[in-house]
Order: sequence, then structure tokens, then C-alpha cells
Amino acid sequence: MSDSDLYSDFEEFMDYVYDNPYDYPARKYIRDAQNPLECYDEEQFQKRFRFRKDTVVHMILPLIGLQSNVTNKGLPLPPILQLLIALRFYATGNFQIVCGDLHKISQPVVSKIVAKLSKILAMKVVEFIKFPGAHERANVKRAFYQRAQFPGVIGCIDCTHVPIKNPSRENGELFRNRKGEFSINVQLICGPQMLIYDIVARWPGSAHDSRIFSNSRCSMRFEEGDLVGAGILLGDSGYAQSSYTYTPVLNPQTPAQERYNRSHISTRNIIERLNGVLKRRFACLSRKLQNKIKNVPNIIVACAVLHNISVNTNQEMPEPLRSRIDPPTPVPDNERGSIIRASFIARHFS
Repeated sequence: MSDSDLYSDFEEFMDYVYDNPYDYPARKYIRDAQNPLECYDEEQFQKRFRFRKDTVVHMILPLIGLQSNVTNKGLPLPPILQLLIALRFYATGNFQIVCGDLHKISQPVVSKIVAKLSKILAMKVVEFIKFPGAHERANVKRAFYQRAQFPGVIGCIDCTHVPIKNPSRENGELFRNRKGEFSINVQLICGPQMLIYDIVARWPGSAHDSRIFSNSRCSMRFEEGDLVGAGILLGDSGYAQSSYTYTPVLNPQTPAQERYNRSHISTRNIIERLNGVLKRRFACLSRKLQNKIKNVPNIIVACAVLHNISVNTNQEMPEPLRSRIDPPTPVPDNERGSIIRASFIARHFS
């Protein structure tokens, strides 16, 4: 048979394939890997990926909006597997565990996928992390009041350190916290159900909690009147007492001040519990993140977004990670703040 005959036969074959595509389906460039959605039961899946299967498939996957790569370059991973790779990393903080669970995936590929999906999820922060609207605030204050009879609370504020590797020789010391470890100091504000209302994840470990808050958008919203009347924030002694941030009395002298402190501590305990739950659910936040420093804030915010999704979809709540809580460096009371707090105690705790 001549070359021209072979070419003619091939053209006829391709014409047939074009007219009958279902007889010859296109080749799928997908890695030969186990499908975690099929090989794990619901309990095993939640243990590894922190979410129920239906939440991953029907809520988080559409949220990230990844498109399948249909080019002939390499063996592209389908979007669902990319998402599971990122979720597994958030749950463990270990690239090697991810590579072991989802085999035939190299560590550099895992790193790139985590960076890409963390950026996508972090961009959803405005949609998922926000203060309650005006019609919700009364319910939030009521829920906080039921905890320990502290009136008018809209949120509790605290900072937590996420350990990282030394980012650079030039700027590394900026990230060294008072424990001598490198970290990002992350500010969180939460509600009574541990829903995150606000997050700041860009300050180095050496930054003081009060400095982070005074330079935050949340503080600016209170100062400019955007959140005036919304309620008050409860913070520890690492914050300055103001008209909207209430802190403990450092040396209570009266029964009213002691009642105020007890109620304050019991109400504000929810933010410390949130820090423990967040780091238990997403263990990458309690391990030393080895990622590039430019990707770390996105990873932290992505975990916060996923935490709020988990609360809103009633995922199983893990026990908080237990860690030693060091007392903050107290911010001295100013005269105006002391007057505001004294008046509040006289009205509500005398």
C-alpha cells in the first residue's frame, strides 16, 4: 500500500471520528490517581479534608471556579483533585503527607497548587468575613449577653501567632516574636458562634497587638463612625481601653470591678477558643509554615474563609488545640479610657 493510500484511509477514519464522536471519545489527560471521594467513607474523608463530601463538591469547588486544563501539555490535574490537595495541606501543613495521600504528585506541584488556591480563597474574604448587618446585631449582642451578662458586645478581639520559617536574613528579625520564634501576628475578631468577623494577617511577629488594631480597617471604621452604635469589642489588656474597645481592669478594687472582670473574661473566652479550633481544624497554622513569605498571608486568610464556611454549613467542630496562653504586655490605661470604663461599670455592674 502506498503512502497516498495510507493518507487517504487516515482521512476517511478522521472524518468518521468527527461525525461519530461518541464512538471514539477524546483522550483524557488525567493522572492515574485514586479518587478520594470514592476511596474514603464520609468519616475518613472529613478526618482528612475537614469537610463533608457534599460541601466540597457543591459549595467549595464552584467557589474556586477552576477550569479543567484541556491542552496537550503534561497531565493536568482536574479541579476537584487540586482542591483536595489544598484542603489536605491546610489540614496537615505537611507537603509530604499530601504527596503520600494523593500519590504521583510531586512536592513542587503541591506547593504551586496551594499557592494558587490560597490566593483564590483569600480573594473571597469580603464575601465570607464581615461584621453582621444592622438587622443581625441585636441577635449577636443577645447571644454574647447570655454567655456572662456583658451588655452590648458585637465581637471579641485577639491576636494569635502563626509560626513561619525565617523569611530572610535582611528582615528576619522583624518576624521574631517575644518567644524568640518567627511568626505572623494575626488579628481576629469573632462572634458568639466563633464566626470570624474580621482578620488582619500581614503583620510580623514582633508587632504588638494594640499597634495592629490601631492601624486596622476595623479601627478606622469605628473611629470614622461606620460602626458607631454597632456594639463594643472585648479585648485583653494588650489593647487600649476606648469608647468601643473594652479591656479588663488591671487591679480591681471594688466588687463591681471584680464582677466586670469576671463577666469580661467569660465572654471574651470565645476568641481564645476560636484560635484553638482554627489551629486544630487547619494544622498548617500551628506548624512552621515553609511556604514563601508572600504566600503565607493568603494561606492564613484562606483558612479563615474555610472556617466560616464550615461554621455556616454546620461541619463537625473539632476540640480546640490546647496551648499555653502567655499574658499580653499590658497597655497602660489612659485617663479618657478609664473614665469611659468606670462609667460603664457603674451603669451595668454596680
